[in-house]
Amino acid sequence: VPSAQHRGALGEPRDLFALPSARRPPTPPRWPVECEVIKETIEHIEWVPPEPEPFCQPTGHEWPPATLSEEQGTVVYHLSPVPPGSCFTRARVGGAPGPLSSPAAPLEGPQDTTLLFESRFESGNLQKAVKVGPYEYVLTLRPDLYTTKHTQWFYFRVQNTRRDPLYRFTIANLAKPKSLYGEGMRPLLYSQRDAQSRGVGWRRVGTDVRYYRGGGEEPAAFRLSWTVRFPHDGDTCFFAHSYPYTYSDLQRYLRALAGNPVCSRYCTVQALCRSLAGNTVYLLTITSPAGAAAKRAVVLSARVHPGESGGSWAMRGFLDFLLSAHPDARLLRRLFVFKVVPMLNPDGVVVGNSRCSLAGRDPNRAYGTALRGSFPGVWHLRAMVERVLAEREVVLYCDFHGHSRKNNVFMYGCDGGRAGTGPRLHQRVFPLMLSKNAPDKFSFPSCKFKVQKSKAGTGRVVMWRVGVSNSYTMEVAFGGSTLGGRNSHFTVEDLKSLGYHLCDTLLDFCDPHPAKFQQCLSEVDAQLRQRLGRQPGSGWSDVSPSELESRYGPARAPRRAPGCRRGLRRSSLPRSTSGSDSSVSDGPP
Repeated sequence: VPSAQHRGALGEPRDLFALPSARRPPTPPRWPVECEVIKETIEHIEWVPPEPEPFCQPTGHEWPPATLSEEQGTVVYHLSPVPPGSCFTRARVGGAPGPLSSPAAPLEGPQDTTLLFESRFESGNLQKAVKVGPYEYVLTLRPDLYTTKHTQWFYFRVQNTRRDPLYRFTIANLAKPKSLYGEGMRPLLYSQRDAQSRGVGWRRVGTDVRYYRGGGEEPAAFRLSWTVRFPHDGDTCFFAHSYPYTYSDLQRYLRALAGNPVCSRYCTVQALCRSLAGNTVYLLTITSPAGAAAKRAVVLSARVHPGESGGSWAMRGFLDFLLSAHPDARLLRRLFVFKVVPMLNPDGVVVGNSRCSLAGRDPNRAYGTALRGSFPGVWHLRAMVERVLAEREVVLYCDFHGHSRKNNVFMYGCDGGRAGTGPRLHQRVFPLMLSKNAPDKFSFPSCKFKVQKSKAGTGRVVMWRVGVSNSYTMEVAFGGSTLGGRNSHFTVEDLKSLGYHLCDTLLDFCDPHPAKFQQCLSEVDAQLRQRLGRQPGSGWSDVSPSELESRYGPARAPRRAPGCRRGLRRSSLPRSTSGSDSSVSDGPP
């Protein structure tokens, strides 16, 4: 841990490494030396489809398409796998030294319609492609580096497309027995030509989308299959599981912040630590300058699981709003000190992992470990939270994740059922308020609060145990929403809006007038009593978390409580809670 003289007034490490600057390009990411990396820069435009993208009709799990076996096809792309049992040793900018190999089979001439595959770029993870028909391919994903499992995320490029044929792609080695692809979710496609000529970005595509168990492999492998027509001849296209958000995307965003003189008044960007590969894990501290000593803290993090890119888009929306000139954003900066780690596992994001860091293990099970050298991001995050807790209350910790089996957005909280943790139901109030502020996205009935033994090393449980009463994981579906009359995929704008709704809910939750909090607490209490058949007035100390959880199943969405609504006027907040005169701005009007 950095010594005291290397820390600032709020307990954070000072600038230990090269940080984003508007005067110089971002530092290129460092890759393990086993990874080949192409020189091209991959960037995508942001775009929101003008109409909702509905889920497709589920085809069920039991009817696999008539696909030829891999053995009957021709390998057209093959990256050499990392040797089994190997572990991370060193990293460098640009990855493997020396000339690049040629994993793609060369075309035999202009008439050759074989697709050209590529994934040796940030967050890419295709390992092999086998052509089993004129326009049909069986694909194998690279497992998380230095493991043999955790295949879920995918992101790869294809070139030499044809506009008219119907193509079929089948990913043959997915790990999870259940997926939202079985509920109507569709993959994402990005056409470079459409982006350049029409300003159209990522969009949902695919017909006859199926998710099913493969052959007799052990351990069992699951397959995702879909058909698609490309929009243009000779195009460069990308497929992805979710909207990509790379380490370089984050660096570009932070570089823009560094070049904004207004933001620099209340936002500092520092290095929390370096990852195993030497990539910077960034820490943002956001607050107005006045009255810092009296403020409570809020801690947010994302991308401990690198394949859950929706968490980065939600974090991006949160930062966009909190750093804006909106009156509520100014109020939040006057009330709180925000500590934000937008990408906890940059190495995993760089190499295209789904779940692990370069330690070959899930860092969201390692918050309780003392292995600082193996899991530097989560170790330093916990240490930072403990330092902040020594100075001030942390009113909220929230870790942003993605979910592959349930639609909508929901939270996991902590109800330990033990004495000394405060009233039993208080942890349910913030998620209920969030469901009222985002009724077309957030599902309160999907939230869970039991602390399972298998989750003891997660961020939310460890932060709760060290003293953060309101400690949550926010799960954002890879699919979309089934609420508020919707039955459609999330867009980037939907994901970003979650960050705004979190800000809005924080002001409701911390309103010094207790009416909103008490109304939501009463509503939670009434719902649980109805399910458990308990009389009003009886306490909850004799009910185990398991009993609450087992009986706290799906229900109707909660009605909107008075005062718990988006767009709530904040002018009633008394001056004494703001830490400074409410007429003083921390930015321009």
